[in-house]
Amino acid sequence: MSDRTMTRQVLLFISVLSLSSVHGQVGYSIPEEMAKGSLVGNIAQDLGLDIKRLKSGKARIYTGGSAEYIELNKERGVLLIKERIDREALCGQTTPCALDIQISLENPMELYPVTVEITDINDHSPSFKKAERKVEISESAVTGSKFVLEKAIDPDISFNGLQTYSLKPTVNFILKLHSQADGSKKVEMVLQKPLDREKQEHISLLLTALDGGEPQLSGTMQIHVTVLDANDNAPVFTKPVYTATITENSQKGTVVTTVSASDADKGTNGEVSYLISNGMDSVSELFHINEDGDLILDGPIDYEKARNYQIDIEAIDNGGLSDSSKILIDVSDVNDNSPVINLISKSGSIPEDSRPNTVIAMMSVNDPDSESNGKVNCGINENIPFTIKSTANAFYSLVTDSDLDRERASEYNISVTCSDEGVPSLSSSVTLTLQISDVNDNAPVFERSSYEAYIIENNTPGLSIFTVKARDADWNQNARVSYILEDSSVNGLPVSSYMSVSADSGVIHAVHSFDYEQIKDFQFRVKAQDGGSPPLSSNVTVKIMIQDQNDNSPQVLYPVQTSSSLVSEMVPRSADVGYLVTKVVAVDVDSGQNAWLSYKLQKSTDRALFEVGLQNGEIRTIRQVNDKDVVKQRLTVVVEDNGQPSRSATVNVNVAVADSFPEVLSEFTDFTHDKEYNDNLTFYLVLALAVVSFLFITCLVVIISVKIYRWRQSRILYHSNLPVIPYYPPRYADTLGTGTLQHVYNYEVCRTTDSRKSDCKFSRPCSQNVLIMDPSSTGTMQRMQSEKNILDEPDSPLEQKPPNADWRFTQGQRPGPSGAGGPPEMVMGTGPWPNPPTEAEQLQALMAAANEVSEATATLGPGTMGLSTRYSPQFTLQHVPDYRQNVYIPGSTATLTSNPQQQQQQQQQQQQMLMQQQMATQHQTLQAQSSEAATQPEPPKAAQTPASKKKSTKKEKK
Repeated sequence: MSDRTMTRQVLLFISVLSLSSVHGQVGYSIPEEMAKGSLVGNIAQDLGLDIKRLKSGKARIYTGGSAEYIELNKERGVLLIKERIDREALCGQTTPCALDIQISLENPMELYPVTVEITDINDHSPSFKKAERKVEISESAVTGSKFVLEKAIDPDISFNGLQTYSLKPTVNFILKLHSQADGSKKVEMVLQKPLDREKQEHISLLLTALDGGEPQLSGTMQIHVTVLDANDNAPVFTKPVYTATITENSQKGTVVTTVSASDADKGTNGEVSYLISNGMDSVSELFHINEDGDLILDGPIDYEKARNYQIDIEAIDNGGLSDSSKILIDVSDVNDNSPVINLISKSGSIPEDSRPNTVIAMMSVNDPDSESNGKVNCGINENIPFTIKSTANAFYSLVTDSDLDRERASEYNISVTCSDEGVPSLSSSVTLTLQISDVNDNAPVFERSSYEAYIIENNTPGLSIFTVKARDADWNQNARVSYILEDSSVNGLPVSSYMSVSADSGVIHAVHSFDYEQIKDFQFRVKAQDGGSPPLSSNVTVKIMIQDQNDNSPQVLYPVQTSSSLVSEMVPRSADVGYLVTKVVAVDVDSGQNAWLSYKLQKSTDRALFEVGLQNGEIRTIRQVNDKDVVKQRLTVVVEDNGQPSRSATVNVNVAVADSFPEVLSEFTDFTHDKEYNDNLTFYLVLALAVVSFLFITCLVVIISVKIYRWRQSRILYHSNLPVIPYYPPRYADTLGTGTLQHVYNYEVCRTTDSRKSDCKFSRPCSQNVLIMDPSSTGTMQRMQSEKNILDEPDSPLEQKPPNADWRFTQGQRPGPSGAGGPPEMVMGTGPWPNPPTEAEQLQALMAAANEVSEATATLGPGTMGLSTRYSPQFTLQHVPDYRQNVYIPGSTATLTSNPQQQQQQQQQQQQMLMQQQMATQHQTLQAQSSEAATQPEPPKAAQTPASKKKSTKKEKK
């Protein structure tokens, strides 16, 4: 078959061939031999279902136990070919050939039957069982003699099946076809011309079988005819068609029926033999016919596989003549199949609050037997809240018929039994195990309606008092009980500050220690809550009673103990026996036996004179007071409670034996009190002395360590060749001028507290303001208005103010090496040092050079340089040695020299400075007078960097 023809057939059958919606049933028609994955139909669209429904309902195909040729694609909602379908293998010659499948859905459970009809394609050629056949024909055969030929087999049906035969050559024989009741054709070879063995003993014929497919397929069989001598009578069957009935499951060797054929010839030509001419292997395997014409059973007969058989038989005599007939066999059914129960869908568990008629399982029951043998009735075991209902032909649903309670029964074993109506009846059963899932429908229940507990005061915080227990009849998370302390207050405080409850175990703990004297009992409520959703809860009242403990000593209320009181009571010398001197009054805040007090006399100056009442604490005389009794009497009374162990308190009672108060005073003036030394005071004094001594020693060690550290650092820097690092002070500011240097350098003067070892002198500067020289001015340096001493306010900010014209600089006040004036080349900054510089001047030059080098990239324009008055107002730029020209570093042969461009600019600036100096000569007299009043300051020093500080320390040590 060509690819074009196949494509045309597929398109023809797929294009919405057959679609039916009767009772929700959908049908499709597809050709056989479609490739895997081919589209059968859009089942979601045809059933009106959403693809989401197919996914959520776990849609699947149920085939009833047969092979699965169709599969469901839930993503697209279509049916696809899962396995190649061979219509001939599936249905044989049965028409129509259809696959009955069911599509089941869950949540809720639904079932949709689908029928897929398999149409035939011309994929088989006609074939003969034997490729060759030998036929012996007597030469005496008359014209018109018939010779039955073997029929070809074509598994295809309809027009794709066997349609016609052809026979070549047709010199002696022609082909004649006879249509039969079953649709097949009987093939006969008819002699149309007498045979002559002497002319032609062997004749070769070619029988061709043709089908009606497109393209047309064919099969051939070679016929070899041998011409024999005369046998002119052919066997003749007594009946053209024989009928018989056989019961399924009949034993092998059973005679189904007997056929008979007669031959008018005599001798060997009249001997007839029988054979089955069916080309189907299934028939030849089940039956055979013997020489007597008995049709004997050779294999098992199953009504469910084939309900009737058609057998073609042939009678042949020894001369080669033959006749044909047909046997029709009907198979009678026997109840030999039990109902088959197939679970389509089932639920392993359902919640206990499921409503009645909730579907828990769907099943199909099939009995292949016929009539009453195939009728099935299903039932379930009794005394369970379920029932089974028939929803459609051979389909059943297992549903609930009453309320469920997991606490009463958490699992059911449901036995479904299906039996047919045959005799004897056959049955099948299946057992389903159904779990009842829990629903939170039971609240926790406490073991008691209320709880009481006792706890002794002064308990340990966190002490476990007792346990509340609640049980929940539910299961798992719904039965997990948590204990919660309900909000309430006790004496104005939340109950959680008194008690706590363990959420898991229900153990109640005391949060802190209780005092019976403050609280004797209280109650609160504990709630038990399960873990369900929503949670259920119940509560119970818990009463806590505090038990007293002997934790308080007796307190003496009378007599009051004071240090200033010398005499408490007075007893006249005329007192009789039993005279009430005083009464000791004491109380105990405990309760019960712990508050029972007893009084005893511990010490007494004269034990024979006084006694104390054991219960009332009354102090009385036990004898007559006489003159020999001392005036000063001291009694010590012990007050003891009845607790276990007991606690006590003592009280001292001073009793004076006298008749008058002046007598008492004269006797008690030299009363020596018992001196009680305060041990705590002595301890604190000793501790303070030790702390002060420790701090003094620690400070001394720290000071010595710092001194040693500084000395070692100075020695290290003295021996090292580290470069000088420029350091910019915090008050570094821009003058916004156009002078020689564009920035103001504020050098902080560091002075040590030890003036004997410092080269820096304490001098009061004339001004702490910034001095600015402007080329456009009269060439004088003016004094600023402020006269504050910078030493008084070391942290005050410096501001630039307009200059004062009251100041002049004399030639002797110009700073230079060691304070001396230099030659002009030195003033111009073009020559070397005029005098050998001192070590202090070398250090100053080094610091100035370091600062100038750090500003090497700055452009130096004409103008003045503002200088902080921390140096002296008598210090101008023209008097400053140009350290940028040649700077000598002590201990080194290197010389720091500025670049030529800067030197040229500096020379021009110096010339301008000289012109300004000539204009200022008229004010030198006033300048000389003011300079006598002020002390000439030393040249300013640059702000110290860490390296310069170490070098200064070295200089101080030298």
